Amino acid sequence: MESLEDVSEVAYEPSREFVESTNVWEFMQTYGIEDYDELIERTTTDLDGADDSGVDWFWDEVVEYLGIEFYEEYDAVRDDSDGPQFTEWYPGGELNVAHNTVDRWADVDEPTRNTVATIWEGEDGEVREVTYHELARQSNQVANYLESVGVETGDTVGLYMPMVPEVVSILYGAFKVGAIVVPIFSGFGVDATATRIADAECSVLFTGDGFYRRGGEITLKDAADEAIDEAGYVERTVTVQRLGHEPGADMPWDDERDETWTDAVTTQDDGYRTKSLDADQESMLLYSSGTTGTPKGIVHTHAGVQVQCAKELYFGFDLKPSDRFFWVSDIGWMMGPWTLIGVHTFGGTAFMYEGAPDHPEPDRFWEMIDRHDLTQFGISPTAIRALRKHGDEWLDGHDLSSLRILGSTGEPWDPESWRWFAENVGGGEAPIVNISGGTEICGCFLMPMPITPLKPCTLGGPGLGMDIDIVDSTGESVADDHERGFLVARDSCPSMTKSLWSGDERYLEEYWSSWDDLWDHGDWAQQDEDGFWFLHGRADDALNVAGRKVGPAEVEGALIDHPAVNQAAAVGAPDDTTGTAVVAYVILEPGYDETDDLREELRAQVGEEHGKPFRPREILFVDAFPKTQSGKIIRRAIEATYTGENLGDMSSIENPGALEALDEAR
Repeated sequence: MESLEDVSEVAYEPSREFVESTNVWEFMQTYGIEDYDELIERTTTDLDGADDSGVDWFWDEVVEYLGIEFYEEYDAVRDDSDGPQFTEWYPGGELNVAHNTVDRWADVDEPTRNTVATIWEGEDGEVREVTYHELARQSNQVANYLESVGVETGDTVGLYMPMVPEVVSILYGAFKVGAIVVPIFSGFGVDATATRIADAECSVLFTGDGFYRRGGEITLKDAADEAIDEAGYVERTVTVQRLGHEPGADMPWDDERDETWTDAVTTQDDGYRTKSLDADQESMLLYSSGTTGTPKGIVHTHAGVQVQCAKELYFGFDLKPSDRFFWVSDIGWMMGPWTLIGVHTFGGTAFMYEGAPDHPEPDRFWEMIDRHDLTQFGISPTAIRALRKHGDEWLDGHDLSSLRILGSTGEPWDPESWRWFAENVGGGEAPIVNISGGTEICGCFLMPMPITPLKPCTLGGPGLGMDIDIVDSTGESVADDHERGFLVARDSCPSMTKSLWSGDERYLEEYWSSWDDLWDHGDWAQQDEDGFWFLHGRADDALNVAGRKVGPAEVEGALIDHPAVNQAAAVGAPDDTTGTAVVAYVILEPGYDETDDLREELRAQVGEEHGKPFRPREILFVDAFPKTQSGKIIRRAIEATYTGENLGDMSSIENPGALEALDEAR
């Protein structure tokens, strides 16, 4: 997002009726909280006349309020005697995520036993529904299988799977035995997958024969085998036959190591007593999608992901018993487990989709929302820009009135696309809950509440229980001065990674070394005069042109503001005069021609917005950007293609043909 001047007016105002129907409003009434500002102050700052902070108060109260069940009650809400870097949350307590998300809803006396836990749709149109009773039986079978092959509490289990219903029971089955789940993005190739298997030292890997993407088959088992050969460690592989491939016939097979899902899991007993685990017991090892260096293994606990995911879906996305929640994600990204854990904590229904957003036509999402009566829909800004380019006519004939809440994350918005999403998809009545946090906290630092007005592109403010600030280079707060600064956390939260898998040294260097006792999140942030928070991209991605810095998102926002531009990507290139020059790749709206005159218009527009030094040295026209399957632009691939540097591992690219087109555009 380029500047706050472009988003100065409120674009969404919730009705009083809607506000008073929300979960967060009910919470405020319970605790005598009068308005949003008091809510944030009460849950994130020191309480007047109290020994404990509002952070402590909130994370203690919310456990009982949300009905999260502990096998053993905790002795204190936290122990931070070693500082915020190594806070232990809920010491003395015992719980298990699988109990809260599956077992209690599948109990024979519970009416939720036959409630649909997940609705899954394949790209080919196949639909499967799984009830809580069925999910409990299948996750118990997974747990029994894992114990039968020697998996114990603290062992790592890899999950390199397509988005099929079995991923849910694998996730919860591993939680049941106390194993640490290692989700790996299904779009990764051999090297990226092998790196994660080797770092986590997974002894068991769940995978699939493949999945459908844009009408074709994408095989997975062959890549899994090559990654195992490269990484080592894996002793057992279980393969779900999504495509119906037969072992040894149309997919590779090792009789001593490999088993099918049918043989390994469905033959197991469907009863299992879920383990009671320490609150601080590791639950997941999520690898960051960092662009450089060795991926960071983010360590999450049972208590941490349980309370954070539940809190965010219940309050931020106003989850109701009848809702059907859909967030576009792979199980290998944080938003996959986040969605499942959050929805299933309340006995709700999560929707999962296997395929591409525009197959067989660009209205695939709108058609599914209509047909399944989906109520929450989360997607990346880049994916919305791509769908908007196809034209408004693709929404015609689809009833999207079931949507109550829209969601987004991953990158900055541009105002035009934000408004299009709000008006055309949300009908002007569904708030866009634009969130930002990350893999490191399996949740959000910033999150609007559905009771608040919204300006285009805003992230609202700090999430409940999150002590967040904006500081300058010295660590002094500049939030109330409305200056742009660094997004930081002044305190811990239950889901904050307890360290990195590789050890404390890198953890402290990555997140806690910029200032004393401040978590450096690495984003540029700003609070406007009306109290709305905005992000301006990654601080470490800043383009340093002649000693002056600007974020790529700012240049991209200025370009997208031109009516001819649908999407833009700005990168830095070496320059003899200024040190770094701006180079911009642009995707045009339909009906515009790629001309030199347009190039000059676009260069001039950036210059007017940000100053002449930041005018792009080159404007290059392309038809597509390299993207991940979740719709994020892979900017490092764009920059490396332009500068001729080694691309590194590009296995997560959804459309590898875009790289060749980038090269040809030069």
